[in-house]
Amino acid sequence: MEITFQHGIPVALNGEEIDAVALIETLNKVAGTYGIGRIDHIENRLVGIKSREVYEAPAAVVLHTAHQALESLTLSRDQARFKEVVSAEYARLIYNGQWYSALHQDLAAYVQSTQRFVSGVIRVKLSQGRCAIVGRKSEHSLYNHSLATYDSGDQFDHNAALGFIKLWGLPLTTQAQAQLLPAVGFEGNLLHE
Repeated sequence: MEITFQHGIPVALNGEEIDAVALIETLNKVAGTYGIGRIDHIENRLVGIKSREVYEAPAAVVLHTAHQALESLTLSRDQARFKEVVSAEYARLIYNGQWYSALHQDLAAYVQSTQRFVSGVIRVKLSQGRCAIVGRKSEHSLYNHSLATYDSGDQFDHNAALGFIKLWGLPLTTQAQAQLLPAVGFEGNLLHE
């Protein structure tokens, strides 16, 4: 099935616009028949005790999987990395009943900002207990096939990578020479004098 998102919000299923409630009900029914969304885990409650929680949330699992796939296509590496941090804090805040806090407003503003270009279509394949991404497209995609083909037509200049790798690794090389190699008994100096 295909899920269409506009600014991070699911708005269509298999090309047909559908309201949020109907979309969730449909996904719950369809994905639920495949056993998708059965969650059994141990939670750490706010008061410090552990509890076993069992959920069945087929639509949530499918939507979350599809949304993450679309974000992987439309968010930069740094946006995606920081959004993981924000998402964890957002979940903790909600779980702990702090919806009306100022921090919630701040986190929500960041999340909303990240969703500006999270629009496109994600194709998912449902099978027994599994929701797999099998296609994705977005007019805001940051993926450029010609930069990452590793074929002869690749537009990426691989010679440029050599200089970047040397510069990127320079701080690590310097630290290894000054601190790590002497600690393991390496007496030589790798620096050119």
